[in-house]
Amino acid sequence: MKGIYFNGKRAEYREDLPMPVPGEQESLIRILYAGVCNTDREVLRGYRPDFRGVMGHEFVGIVEQSPDPDWTGRRVVGELNAGCGHCIYCRSGREKHCPERKVIGMDGKDGCFAEYMTLATHLLHEIPSGLSLKKALLTEPLAAALEIEEQVPVSPSLSAAIIGDGRLAYLIASVMHLYGTRLTIFGKHPEKLTKFAGLGQTRLAALPEETFELVVEASGSPLGLQMASDLVRRQGTIVLKSTYAGTAQVDMSRFVVNEITIKGSRCGPFEPALRLLDKGLVKLPEVEFYELEDWERAFASGAFKAGFAIGGNG
Repeated sequence: MKGIYFNGKRAEYREDLPMPVPGEQESLIRILYAGVCNTDREVLRGYRPDFRGVMGHEFVGIVEQSPDPDWTGRRVVGELNAGCGHCIYCRSGREKHCPERKVIGMDGKDGCFAEYMTLATHLLHEIPSGLSLKKALLTEPLAAALEIEEQVPVSPSLSAAIIGDGRLAYLIASVMHLYGTRLTIFGKHPEKLTKFAGLGQTRLAALPEETFELVVEASGSPLGLQMASDLVRRQGTIVLKSTYAGTAQVDMSRFVVNEITIKGSRCGPFEPALRLLDKGLVKLPEVEFYELEDWERAFASGAFKAGFAIGGNG
């Protein structure tokens, strides 16, 4: 089987990977398209030093084998975190925080940068019949954007900033725009910021004394937290979306004195994301597709979004 394998130090394209064998509650999925996330790039920089296996966690595919025959033949996307099923987190609907969870492409579980993968059947979501596979590929990052609205109040009167000009920041802006929120997007790349036209104001740098009630940090850089602390108002809220290798250096006393709320935010709800995509209610970045053997070009791509065309044609 073809795939991109991380050996603990670097990624490598291989054609000798064994076919995955599904467990008792797992389905076998033929991968059609897979998306490159900034987290995948951070794995190469040491974000998951203990991981060994096939990389990737954003995918669309077709179920070829399942313990539930009704799933066979369905076009699907899937969630990342497979919990143990019996701990307090799994029993209380917080499977993504299970201490023993396996995370596809990152922790104890092969991912989707290959021709096939396995995944717990209860983590699968069927793609609506009218939704194209290439658009469905953005389900996971869109769900991550929707998680913000699950965690903090968002309203038309809210003054909010987004730090970052990449794919995730774009989807966050697209979702918050639906609420009529007054948005300012801060980025480093003028050519990327042009894609945010119509979603809010765009800036390369903050104006003097400019502050916001809500700041979403989605830069993918340790420097983003410092900028967020400079932009958030006293008693305001910072939502952290970035994952990266390394640590951030900030003055924590500033958060205490100014009574700042800091909220970590990870994976989000898939079904609402699929509905928004199916209805065409969010703006979508273009995806630049590569073959698996061209993974280095895909990872280095300056496109708004890069991915792999593995077995798909639509």
